[in-house]
Amino acid sequence: MTSDSLGNRFSGADDTTLQRYGEALEQFHCFRGDPLLTLEPLLAERPGFAMGHLLHAWLHLLSTEPEAPAVARDDLARVGGLPLEPRERGHAEAIEAFAAGHWRQAGRILDELTTEHPRDALALQAGHLVDLYRGDAAGLRSRPERALPHWQPGDPGYHALLGMLAFGCEENGDYRLTETHGRQALELEPRNAWAHHAVAHVFAMENRPGEGITWMRQRQPYWADDNALAIHNWWHLALFHLELDEIDAALDLFDGPIHGQRSAVTVDLVDASSLLWRLQLRGVDAGERWRSVADLWRQVAVPGLYVFNDLHAAMAWIGSGDRERSARWIAAQSGQDPAVCGDGAAIAAELGAPLLRGFDAWGRGDAAEAAGALGPVLHRARAIGGSHAQRQVIALTLEAAQQAARTAPAFQH
Repeated sequence: MTSDSLGNRFSGADDTTLQRYGEALEQFHCFRGDPLLTLEPLLAERPGFAMGHLLHAWLHLLSTEPEAPAVARDDLARVGGLPLEPRERGHAEAIEAFAAGHWRQAGRILDELTTEHPRDALALQAGHLVDLYRGDAAGLRSRPERALPHWQPGDPGYHALLGMLAFGCEENGDYRLTETHGRQALELEPRNAWAHHAVAHVFAMENRPGEGITWMRQRQPYWADDNALAIHNWWHLALFHLELDEIDAALDLFDGPIHGQRSAVTVDLVDASSLLWRLQLRGVDAGERWRSVADLWRQVAVPGLYVFNDLHAAMAWIGSGDRERSARWIAAQSGQDPAVCGDGAAIAAELGAPLLRGFDAWGRGDAAEAAGALGPVLHRARAIGGSHAQRQVIALTLEAAQQAARTAPAFQH
């Protein structure tokens, strides 16, 4: 057994192994580079390094890509015969639960794990993202907040803990503490894209688009290159321009860094769909752009796995006029697909089905039906996951539908 500088014990590791594992974990903390490219050669050399396989599983699962559960189960099989530390067994149990669609159970296991091991940075970050995907605002703040007294500013990964706490404070409306913790994190590690993005959320939620643009542009060298959150941060910048009615600037960002490289990564397609939908609500004809986004969604989207992703894929089907696929996605929310299971099945039936029906009705020009579907679920939509800023598209669509029902028809294809 070998321990890292935070006191966490690892099986099947030596000091060199932990150094390389730490490099991959730091990449994950900052969303910078590709931690899989750092981790996979290490696992090829040290197949008995259990925590490396568990990090590999988390990196895939937390991407919410459709193939991730199968990858994670393969990783679990690799550690199945290894002698695991109790902390490592906790990770394996949480991964097994998450891969089976039991996200709430995974969050509880990680909560127990970080109560016992509050300096386990991977458990904290995995739990933080599970809270985000479940729309658990209280957990987003309390999880890092409870761990904070056990850390010191000089600890490796301390900046990541502050970045998590910053985002948790933002999702709970404590914007001053968000800026405090976010800026402290960035003083320690300027490349921490999560902390940068937490502060960007403050400017969005307080309707300070001018300051938001300045914040993004001044710090652009730190978040815009070799970063898994780059497109999401470009999305934030585009929304700031949209708030100022600078439509051309928002379109330029869509055509450039947001969609110009035609990324088929799910989280990137979420941002592309969300921006186009908001532009469409403002009367911008995004027809050809919709078709490009829909083509990429067809490569990766599987209905029923995660309502938040399903809603954004459905935006592309609706925007591009793919009525058949839109109907399939609605059916998957409504309990008609046996592949939909776990926690997501109940959320899909309760919230996914009316949300997708409402968006589809708006796309068909039936504003009254859209308003009728979206209105009753607006204030419960947090459970589909994502941030307040991301879910705001639901409120914007409902507002547009209510207004259109009184005055003019919705856009049609």
